[in-house]
Parts: sequence; C-alpha cells; structure tokens
Amino acid sequence: MLPIRYQLSFNQIHAHLIDIEMRFTAQPEQKLWLPTWINGSYLIREFARHIGTVNAYKIEQGIEQPLVIHKVTKNQWQMTSSIIQDIIIRYQVYAYDLSVRGAYIDNERIYINPACVCLAVYEQEHYPIKLSITLNNQFKPLTLACTLPVQMQYYTHEFEYKLSANNYHELIDHPLEIAQAQTAIFTVKEIVHKIIISGKHTANLVRLTQDLQKICQTEIELFGDAPFSQYLFMVMATAQHYGGLEHANCTSLITPRDDLPTEHEGQWPSSNYMRFLGLCSHEYFHAWLVKMIRPEGYTPPQLHNEQYTPLLWIFEGFTSYYDDLILYRSDIIQAEHYIKLLNENLNRYFSNLGRHKQTLTESSFDAWIKFYRPDENSNNAGISYYNQGGLLALCLDLMLHEQGCSLDNVMRLLYQQAKQGQTVNSHTLAVLCQQITQHAQPDYWQKWLRLYTETTQALPLLALLQKVGIKSEAIPNTLPFGLKVTDHAQGLLVQSVVHDSIAAKAGLWAHDVLIAIDGLHVNQTLLKRYEERARLKHSVKGLTLHFFRRDELKQLQLNGDYQPFTMVQLAIADSEKLLTWLKAYKTAQ
Repeated sequence: MLPIRYQLSFNQIHAHLIDIEMRFTAQPEQKLWLPTWINGSYLIREFARHIGTVNAYKIEQGIEQPLVIHKVTKNQWQMTSSIIQDIIIRYQVYAYDLSVRGAYIDNERIYINPACVCLAVYEQEHYPIKLSITLNNQFKPLTLACTLPVQMQYYTHEFEYKLSANNYHELIDHPLEIAQAQTAIFTVKEIVHKIIISGKHTANLVRLTQDLQKICQTEIELFGDAPFSQYLFMVMATAQHYGGLEHANCTSLITPRDDLPTEHEGQWPSSNYMRFLGLCSHEYFHAWLVKMIRPEGYTPPQLHNEQYTPLLWIFEGFTSYYDDLILYRSDIIQAEHYIKLLNENLNRYFSNLGRHKQTLTESSFDAWIKFYRPDENSNNAGISYYNQGGLLALCLDLMLHEQGCSLDNVMRLLYQQAKQGQTVNSHTLAVLCQQITQHAQPDYWQKWLRLYTETTQALPLLALLQKVGIKSEAIPNTLPFGLKVTDHAQGLLVQSVVHDSIAAKAGLWAHDVLIAIDGLHVNQTLLKRYEERARLKHSVKGLTLHFFRRDELKQLQLNGDYQPFTMVQLAIADSEKLLTWLKAYKTAQ
C-alpha cells in the first residue's frame, strides 16, 4: 500500500498558521477526519475548530483539478468523487496553543501534536505515513525533538525534516518540537534516554540527568523491563505553565523554569525541583500504566467522541501514588520528604468535601464534563481521581503489605497481562490481589475495592498509616470561616465557599468581594485573625462583613457555633516500621 504523505510548511509564522498538503489515493466518497481529543487528556478539545477551509484536488494527466469536498460533521469531511484516484488536500491550521496537547508556532519554536494538525484518511488509518516539514533558512532553531525515524536535507534556501510512522495512530502518539534547545543523554538498561529543554532557563543539566536516570532505572526495575527501545523527555520552560502528557516512548512537559534544578541545588531537591521530578516520574510511569496497561475498550482509543471508563482512578490515581514514592525509592528524597508529600495529598483529600458526594468510579466516568472544567463548586460536589485514586493505591499497598505482598506485585502482573494483549476491567485488580494473597474469602478484594470506589466510604488512611509507624494529629484547616479567598484590588475575592460552613450559612457566595470586616478594611491577615478568635471561642457572634456582589454593596453578619474543618499533620512515630514498609519493594520483586 502507498503511504499517506503530509507536507507541512511555515510561510506565515507571524500569523501562527501551518500550511498542510496531503497526498494519497482516495476511495469513492472518501472521508477525512480529525480527532476531537488526545489520548491521556480526557476532554473534547475540538481540534477541528483550528482548521480553515479544506480544499481537494484530483490529479488527471498530471494536472490538478478542483474536487468538491464538504464538511459532514464537526470533525469530518467527505469528497464527492465516485472513483479511486490520486488526491491532493490543502488546508491551514491555526497553531497558538501553548500547552502539551495542541500545536504552537512562532519564530523561535514549532511544536506539533499531529492529532490536532494531520487529517486522517478514513479506513486508511493503518497505512504507512510520510511526513515532511519544510523551513526556510531564516528559521534558526535546528534541534528537532521527536522519537519517530527522521532524516534531514538541506537545500539552497530551505531545509527539510522527513519523518515516517507505521500508521496514523503511531503518528499522533509522537509530538515533535523544533526549537533552540539543550540536550542531555543518559542510558538505563541499555536504553538511550534524552532530555531536550527549550525555552529560556539555567537548568543544571548534570544534576537533572543524574536524578532522571535514577527515576527511570527504579521504574524499569519495578516492572522488570521497558515497553520502549528509546525514550525522550521533551521539556518546554516558561514562566508559570505546568503540565505533562504521556506518549508511547516520550513525554511532553511544560514547566516553570524555576522548577528546574539550579547550579546550587542542594543534596536534597528544593520543593520546586521536587515538583518537576514528580511530574517526570508520573509521565514516565504512564509508559507502562496507560500506554501498555490499558482500560478495556481503549485499544485503540476512539477519537471521534468521548470514550468513557470508570477506571481512571487506576490509571491516573495509581500513577499519582507511585510518582512521589519513586522519588524516595530512587534515593532522591528522604523518608521525611516523602511523608511531607504524602501529608499534602492527605490534606487535599480531607479538605475536599466532594468526597462525601461523588465516588471514584463516578469521578472517572465524568472526567469529560467535570475534572477538566472545575468551577467554584467543584470541591463541594466532586473529587479528583488523581488524588483520591492515589490514596486508594496507598491503602491497597498497605493492606497488601500486611499480607507480605506489595502493590508492585500487582503492577508487574498487569504488565505481563498487557504483553499478552489483555486489558483492564472492573474485576482485574480484585482477581490479581486474590491471586497474590490467596485470601481465604474469594470475594474479599472485590468487596473491599467496591466499598472504596463505588461508594463514598471514607478511606481508612490514618489507621493504616499508624500500622507502619506514621502518626497523625488533627489541625485546623486553612480556610477561614469556610472561605477560599485571593487578594483583590478592593479587598479579598471569594473564590469558593465550603458547603455548610458558617460563611455559606450566612449567605456569602463565590465571586463576592469582601471589603471590610467589623468596620476594618479586610486583608488575608485580618481575616485569619478573626478566624483564630472564633476557633478559640468555638462561636461567632455578630461579626459584620461588608462586600460587593457584582456592583452592589451588601452587608451580612456571621453568627453561630464555629467548628472549623480539620486537616492532619503526619509525623514519623516508628522509623523501623516505616522503613520496613518503604523498603519492602526491594524484597517483593
């Protein structure tokens, strides 16, 4: 079969436009389509909205002739030809999405996820792909970051990158970037890993390389081998953007430059650098859990519409559990650092009252309409399958530890099953837990997992942590009167209000702007001072608030018993027990 060819050129970089030409042999009434979402980011992105007019041409006796093509759905086009013939398609894509999901071009950087740029040929998705990128010599950056096979050719006034993929689904799983960048290389288990960082930064590449090498080695050892023969960390450094997206043998990351290691990074990473390493650890882990170990029905993913699964708490939640744990196992951080990270995750869970209303399976299933579209009521109405799924993984690991096993055993079995083409359904975890523990009750693990994923039963976190030497102490939360606020030119902007808090009962709403409390101009410090007084007295009496709601000045009073929501402070109570658990993975392989 002849390959489908794409030619990308960049003659209008100033307008952030990519010119695309496709050549292929079309079938009668041939359809073209573009994905509406990208695997790993579960929200309909509507990539087709960035495509301009699509023009089609047939080739007869070497001459191009216009061919009628029209749009039949939001992301599909159809030609009217009734015969098999060679076709040229031309269109433009607007590329100004500075994220890991889309496409972005300017005179210093070209970044492309082919899923939002390259139209697919219906029923020819299995055909081989040839993709060429042509740039004139005025475009200076010459570092290409991509893991597809590539050739480069120079001409008099331009140069060209030629890439190839076995099929369309392989193409769209390989983002590419062309920019001025720094590169570092390391090897783990004879697998070459690259780090390519674009954007302005002063990262200590030697330190970063050493730490990433430890992370990668630890994760490969956890699973036994790697599902890739090369790997690329593609990093864009900016002022404040943050995110990551997994791919088969690479990850695309965007990070604040302050999260990269400095020349004076201490023995133990700073909190900023630790966050970046956690991001790298998370996305690298996805090479096994998501890219190889997949939910039922995701091979391949259906990219026209939402593809629902109640199991994102496994694929994102378990990955979130391991991303920090791997930093400890890699000797990048100490046990004390890990407990601090764990403490932060616990307090996200305890401060999210949506855990009383939404289950993990519901959160996973509704990711398409809720998780990526948070609002001022999200914490009252729902949960994060990342956070709560990660804490469920912690509980499961601790339960397995009591029986001489580890969650690692389960992950390795999942990986071995994936190699045989098996996917994960709602029974898989319970079956594997039963297999490695041989529990006397055949349905024990199924009931346990259903209790914590299909109901709003509180996770047994503190009791399980106590068994491995971690004590907990209740402390007041950081939301005075149940208000999450931020500084505003006139005072404090209310971002959200906790349901059933004293502020909610008094009638404060999200988006109100507080301007005074008891006749004094309000700020963060003053609000917390009044909250501390109320906490000590366990009540509030006649506390007057003045605020703007839209453009109307309003007043209300806080009155009643005051019971602040509590959070927890973790501390190591028994180092021997703690290290026995944390180091157990070394003997469980």
